[in-house]
Amino acid sequence: MIFQKTSRILALVLVLSLLLAACAQPTQPPAAPAETEAPQAPAQTEAPQPAATEAPAEPQPAEETGGFQIPDIEEGKFNVAMVLIGPHDDGGWSQAHYEGLVYVQENVPNVHTAYIENVPEGADSEQVFRSLSRKGFNLIFGTSFGFMDPMETVASEFPDVVYIHISGYKSNQTNFGNLFGAMENMKYLAGMIAGARAKLDGNPKLGYMATFPIPEELRLGNAIALGMRKTCPECTMDVRWINTWHDPVIEKEAAASLFDAGSQVVFTGADTPAVADVAQEKGKWGVTYDWVGSCRVERCLTAPYWNWGPVYAKITQGVIDGTYKPGWDYFDADSGGLGLYGFMEGQELTPGMKDLPEDVITTVRDLLAKMLAGEFTRFDVFAGPIKDNQGNIIVPEGEKMQQSDLDQFPPGAPGLECKYCMYWWAEGITAELPSLGQ
Repeated sequence: MIFQKTSRILALVLVLSLLLAACAQPTQPPAAPAETEAPQAPAQTEAPQPAATEAPAEPQPAEETGGFQIPDIEEGKFNVAMVLIGPHDDGGWSQAHYEGLVYVQENVPNVHTAYIENVPEGADSEQVFRSLSRKGFNLIFGTSFGFMDPMETVASEFPDVVYIHISGYKSNQTNFGNLFGAMENMKYLAGMIAGARAKLDGNPKLGYMATFPIPEELRLGNAIALGMRKTCPECTMDVRWINTWHDPVIEKEAAASLFDAGSQVVFTGADTPAVADVAQEKGKWGVTYDWVGSCRVERCLTAPYWNWGPVYAKITQGVIDGTYKPGWDYFDADSGGLGLYGFMEGQELTPGMKDLPEDVITTVRDLLAKMLAGEFTRFDVFAGPIKDNQGNIIVPEGEKMQQSDLDQFPPGAPGLECKYCMYWWAEGITAELPSLGQ
């Protein structure tokens, strides 16, 4: 009898211990594909992070598609997946998105997140999106321009799954939406800084390492040039097309080519901070892109970057609540989704900015404050009068480009035709326009 009572007491204690241990489980960051290590993410400045956070959990061996392990969902939770074009710790574009996903995991209740990295654009990505949908993911983010058509195709097959494509221009306005932000604002400010730096150094030449000949890359290049001419009217900017989003070797070669051709400051539109590394070697200046942690060497002048966490969290919660409708979602700086390194709260000016004229730094700070308050938007960046590099008036005084102009080559999509369109180089750019047949 005593033995039976003692056994029951011990059993009860064991059960209670297991229940308490289960309740104490910390929030799990995104599940990584098999055999993928998680990076140590930098401290977030926009929102406090939970004290106890483990590294991304390794999923059990799962379905494989085209060599990619498809992560499992968690029953009873809202499951969010992300497809990355590059490695999640690339120091640029993909890492910024990955950290946005971590933010979702830590700040939206009852979600499970997972990601697949190094997914090429095209047929391979279509199979990955389809496999994630079959697995039962509720919301899927695709983070590269070339994922657009594959996501559109798969979205038509799975009407109960929500797909959000970053960049691009397509949406079915039901379960396939387009998402991007006004990075042209930050590139415009960075252009002002770069122009002032080149002028101070006595070498009024900039370079722009562009990826693919798409409207986005012309838009960002033009924003740089418009800002550059505000602080250095005599400055010019050369352009190199590299036709890749992520290739550290090609990025370094293109950066070196621009520096060797005479550029004092070089911008990148690609994923890694290679441009700053080359600037360090050359004794010049590089402007990195995408990730807050990319400006890590002395010769990095600044970095326009994305802060995807608050944006992704808002969308995720909206899809859960049924209040978010996929469409064309283009956010400005007042969303908290954009930053300019050296000027945001808690940051200091980089070495390359500390000796710039005080009036330039003040102008940039004041204009950034207006952007963050929603008083200066992307349409103000592209307000007339704007001339192209042939002397033609592109946008007359008193006019502003609209979203259809920012997003498209002429003539634009049926029903969304553009008036001014994004097929021109701004005054000061010495390159020729890419062929629309490329």
